Amino acid sequence: MTFREQLINVPDGRVLEVATMGDPSGHTVFFHHGTPGSTKTLLAFEPLSESGELFFITTSRAGYGASSRHEGRSVASVVEDVRAALDALGRDSYVALGWSGGGPHALACAALDAPRCRKAVSLAGVAPSDVDFDWTEGMGPENLEEYALAVEGGPAYETYMEATCVVMAEVDKDNVIEMMTGLLPDADRAVLETDHDRDLFATGMRYGFANDWRGYFDDNVAFLLRWGFDVRAIDVPVTLFFGDADLMVPPTHGRWLADNVPNAVARHHAPEGHLSIVARHPEELAGELSSGFTS
Repeated sequence: MTFREQLINVPDGRVLEVATMGDPSGHTVFFHHGTPGSTKTLLAFEPLSESGELFFITTSRAGYGASSRHEGRSVASVVEDVRAALDALGRDSYVALGWSGGGPHALACAALDAPRCRKAVSLAGVAPSDVDFDWTEGMGPENLEEYALAVEGGPAYETYMEATCVVMAEVDKDNVIEMMTGLLPDADRAVLETDHDRDLFATGMRYGFANDWRGYFDDNVAFLLRWGFDVRAIDVPVTLFFGDADLMVPPTHGRWLADNVPNAVARHHAPEGHLSIVARHPEELAGELSSGFTS
């Protein structure tokens, strides 16, 4: 496995942390990590790179890991960073893959970077917040508390986020389940049975707080504002994976996106949670990613 990280400079003067994984002769998949997350979240997808057909690129989104903060960013802002990373690596067309909070960022690429972005695949991705359903219904208690404060905003929310991120910066394989107990249904706990899998999950989150907590804060703010594009205007293929047991992003988000993104294909696996939707369907996911280069 070839996982490499580097820092690049983007046109507005920020530093962006970029990672690659797999054989460079493969097709380019740009991965958008969740909220929180980092370049190291990509390691969970290592099995998909082993065939050599797919070459993965990712970044620590602005404010995470070693990437500079981009204060006031929208979801759409990620597209310029994607272009900068691809240009630095000499890559052209790609499929956007987003997990959880990365889902909207993958959709941003589909909406704003076509035809360079050939397709988007969203794994348990969130819907816009100005939707016609209860955005938080079905979430676990940790998310309910966090988003209630996010909507209120102000000093109380910043104080909460800073304190929460101090704790999350210490997450590891031994405490990750306890730390997120209200967000992990049985389906997700089952895919975290081994030290290896818990370590992968925890490391991706922990490294996101290597320098600061504002990346997480900025993600949440961006989700609750207008995204900077209309999902109904996307005209490249989109595939949506989601499950009914998800306590982080409930299935209502996937259903809404399936109904509102033109020509979206829903991969609805009812028994799955937020993690198991990825861990239990690698072949189906690999097929969806590869199809973006053959259609």
